[in-house]
Amino acid sequence: MMSTLKVLLRKEFRQIFRNKAILAISFIIPIIQFLILPLAANYETKNINLAIVDHDRSSLSQKLLTQITGSGYFRLVDYSSSYQQAYHLIETDKSDLILEIPQGFERNLVRENIGKVFIAVNAINGTKAMVGGNYLNGIISETNKNILTEFMPGTNLNQGIELTTSYWFNPKLNYKIALIPGILAVLVTMVGGFLSALNIVKEKESGTIEQINVTPILKRDFILGKLIPFWILAMIVFTIGLALAYFVYDIVPQGNLLVLYSFIAVYLLAVLGFGLLISTFCNTQQEAMFLQFFFIMIFILMGGLFTSIDSMPEWAKVLAQFNPVNYMINVMRLVLLKGSGFRDILPDFAVVIIMAIVLNGWAVFNYKKTS
Repeated sequence: MMSTLKVLLRKEFRQIFRNKAILAISFIIPIIQFLILPLAANYETKNINLAIVDHDRSSLSQKLLTQITGSGYFRLVDYSSSYQQAYHLIETDKSDLILEIPQGFERNLVRENIGKVFIAVNAINGTKAMVGGNYLNGIISETNKNILTEFMPGTNLNQGIELTTSYWFNPKLNYKIALIPGILAVLVTMVGGFLSALNIVKEKESGTIEQINVTPILKRDFILGKLIPFWILAMIVFTIGLALAYFVYDIVPQGNLLVLYSFIAVYLLAVLGFGLLISTFCNTQQEAMFLQFFFIMIFILMGGLFTSIDSMPEWAKVLAQFNPVNYMINVMRLVLLKGSGFRDILPDFAVVIIMAIVLNGWAVFNYKKTS
């Protein structure tokens, strides 16, 4: 077995290093993506277009507007006394929010301790609408406290529940810290999944699969010969990504790297096994690409990177249990950010081991040496 496998591995590595496109796909493209995606996929919402309708035009309304425009989150696109004009900007997608300050705002706030403002939100982009509305509400609440302190010094602002918040593992709420481990998990999955899915199909298209089928090579050895080279390449890509996360984004691993690499080694066996399984079902590289793309997109979108799995409907939560990317992203965050140990990731580890055994066993079983 070992001599046969050694010959197969030598053949696979020669094919990989002869094909410059595979080397570029395996190394250069993931590195470029890893350097660009965390900067482009920004969780922070800024430059929210704001139209202001100020019927009062008082010193307090100007103070409120100064606080809003000086926050750095909003971009003033219109300042007028007509609500219809501001509403037209929302209709034409030139404005995301309208803040309307009624006439007598300052008088009512000073005399009666009551001041009302109206916020209209363009909710076509639900995320931007929610975040923008929350930003605006927060700024108005903070400005309200400052006004009460300045004009009504006897007012007690500390009544009721006092809330103190502590953000563990990401004290500055830096979105990159939560995003980058997930992006690295996705890139490694794509590299391993796509390359392995094309591997056996490439032999079919070139006709060399027939030459292999007439040899006494066992199906198990053949699948291992296809799996191991890309497993090594994917591990190298992961190591490069981990180094970039440290040197470029200043993400220092909090947990034991041996624990992380142990999980990655088994996880890649599952992902590569899935790619090889697809390869055994397809006859052309185009078929394999489309089929793998279909599954990879589902894995990524339902893996918990962009949407929390806890927020998904029940049927989606059930499907997520069969999604290997879900476990990969979870373990990456636990080990890199939280410093979790092997015992903490043991449930994820066990599930991925089962996936690796089932998928690779299925790929071996499904590979036919006879037409």
